[in-house]
Amino acid sequence: MSFKEFRFGKMPTHWESKRIIDYTEIVTDYVANGSFASLKENVTYFEDPNYAVLIRLTDYNRGFDGQFVYIDEHAYNFLSKTQLFGGEIIISNVGANVGTVFKVPYLRKKMNLGPNSIMVKTKGNDDFYFYWFSSPNGQESIKSILSGSAQPKFNKTSFRNLELPIPPYKEQKVIAHILSTLDDKIEVNNQINKTLENIAQVIFKQWFVDFEFPNEDGEPYKSSGGEMIASELGMIPKGWEVISLDKIVDVKSGYSYKGTDLSESNNAMVTIKNFDRNGGYKKDGLKEIIISDRVKKHHYIEINDVVVAHTDLTQGAEIIGNPVMVLSKGKYEKLIMSMDVVKVISKDNDIDNAFIYCLLKTDNFKQYALGYVNGTTVLHLSKKAIPQYKLPFPTDIKICKELSAILKTIMMKISLSDNENDNLNLTRDILLPKLMSGEIRVPLDEEGDVS
Repeated sequence: MSFKEFRFGKMPTHWESKRIIDYTEIVTDYVANGSFASLKENVTYFEDPNYAVLIRLTDYNRGFDGQFVYIDEHAYNFLSKTQLFGGEIIISNVGANVGTVFKVPYLRKKMNLGPNSIMVKTKGNDDFYFYWFSSPNGQESIKSILSGSAQPKFNKTSFRNLELPIPPYKEQKVIAHILSTLDDKIEVNNQINKTLENIAQVIFKQWFVDFEFPNEDGEPYKSSGGEMIASELGMIPKGWEVISLDKIVDVKSGYSYKGTDLSESNNAMVTIKNFDRNGGYKKDGLKEIIISDRVKKHHYIEINDVVVAHTDLTQGAEIIGNPVMVLSKGKYEKLIMSMDVVKVISKDNDIDNAFIYCLLKTDNFKQYALGYVNGTTVLHLSKKAIPQYKLPFPTDIKICKELSAILKTIMMKISLSDNENDNLNLTRDILLPKLMSGEIRVPLDEEGDVS
């Protein structure tokens, strides 16, 4: 197979190239609907559900979890040039995350495009071009039109004049199918993991918040008439006491790194930027770091370790106190925690870290932690907050041991699925540039399907 040079790299000779303006049905953005003055006059944002959802990069980063910004019917009609229906390609064109590519979900709600992004519909297979813009060549192409340093951005005119590779449509379709199959499996695993984690949290709440752990007859303790006694935290089961968390855990501080430590490496550092705003952990964007002799044993993060966000860079303090149980290391050999994160370690072998994780993920702990936040621009969780957190706890460790075993089994299943996703992500990332450049050819049958 022979190749020829395009502006965006080498491609097979039977592929064509065209400017985006010549191979798209539409390229538009929020400001295409009118001047800034008319937008301000006609568009009002609402936090509570309203006529339509405004789709933003923030929603993608949150996994479209429902914390949307809404607009009313008047605004939706005014923004007629950027109404969305699902499946459109969105590219962030302003800010630190410029070039981020995602597809509009099918929300079964009326939707419109928010500011600081461009929406694209091609004349080809949009799934293929979603992967193209996400690929190294696509990202380099977008970078070539960036302007600004403090606030990088690109405009529609420059974007429309970029070149796209144009493989035959059948090839576009099959390439997209291969990559989307991997992504679909990753998403299935993510949904399974989310369900399993919710189950773990429900079980923990049932036993240690609602006090419906199994009694000697296997019946829910409280609702079966189990005796309750008064405590400083309210009514708790007889045979339980109120303890401070430092009785069962140790808290270790993170690593105070230097800029010179950050370099391409097989090791990476977990920072608050890897914490999702709604809980959870993102392995994308980990800072790679050279391990120096200043890194101590307690700075390392091992599988099943629990780490907690201890600072936040926003006034919202949304992630402070959020725990993460690290179930895989992704592509990295070693992980360490940064100074804005702490590690919480069980002192008792009978109390698994899965128990500690579910404990720290309760609403009770989150609300408590927010009461210990101080600072102005950078918010901090007091070092005393985690050790001094009080909770009801059984004097007989048997209950903790039984619950720990259940939670550990659930988290191990999540870990296996998480590791499978690491392998799927690696496979996709290897295939993506090779498929997008034609280096790997896809075999087609007469109908244009995979042969």
